[in-house]
Amino acid sequence: MTNRIPMAAAAFLTVTALYVGGWAGLFPRSFYDDFPGLNRYWVSVDGPYNEHLVRDVGGLYLALALAGILALLWRDRRSMVMLGAAWAIFSALHLGYHLDHLDPLSTADKIGEVAALSISFVLALVLIATPRRLHA
Repeated sequence: MTNRIPMAAAAFLTVTALYVGGWAGLFPRSFYDDFPGLNRYWVSVDGPYNEHLVRDVGGLYLALALAGILALLWRDRRSMVMLGAAWAIFSALHLGYHLDHLDPLSTADKIGEVAALSISFVLALVLIATPRRLHA
């Protein structure tokens, strides 16, 4: 694996976390009503609005974003593996939940949601497999 792959994976996950976390943390009602955007609705179909839960999700994603920013700045294997491990645990549980709760979604949204959540999990595994020597 080239050194650019884990860096790109960390960057992608970090940008994703900033998008989701910023939206959920700062504008929880809008996140509930409108996520992921582009006239798709993945959160509101899953149950009643709970501001506490949505803000907690925002905080979780922003914490992952901060870990990603630090890993990108530090550019060392331990940071990448730590970031990957955190994302892998979160992504596996998150994907597992949504795989069991796809019924309210359209076919296109089912595919989009599963793909998006699967990509996060795969990128987490890429980070865990970061080469021993990571060069900037």
